[in-house]
Amino acid sequence: MSSTANHFELTARIEALKALRYTPAGLPALDLELQHESEVLEAGEKRQVQLMVRAVALGSLAESLARQTVGSNWRFTGFMAASRSKPQLSRQSVFHIQSFQA
Repeated sequence: MSSTANHFELTARIEALKALRYTPAGLPALDLELQHESEVLEAGEKRQVQLMVRAVALGSLAESLARQTVGSNWRFTGFMAASRSKPQLSRQSVFHIQSFQA
């Protein structure tokens, strides 16, 4: 397997927080939905971007995010991966959050 970059950064609003859960290994896990809106330049033209991103956080990061307010804005960093349900067939991506800050 070759080494390639998988880094994702997004400024977004917490749209939904699911209940804190635990993995079979006992690790805290939090599923959330992030809403992003921005305006970018593409081919010299302004483009409005609006998207919803499914995300997950693990460990102490999940516990910290679970205490945040729905509707609050943050800068999230992490990586993208296929959904764990049938990953070889999944066309849905999940943002794995590794850090967040105001």
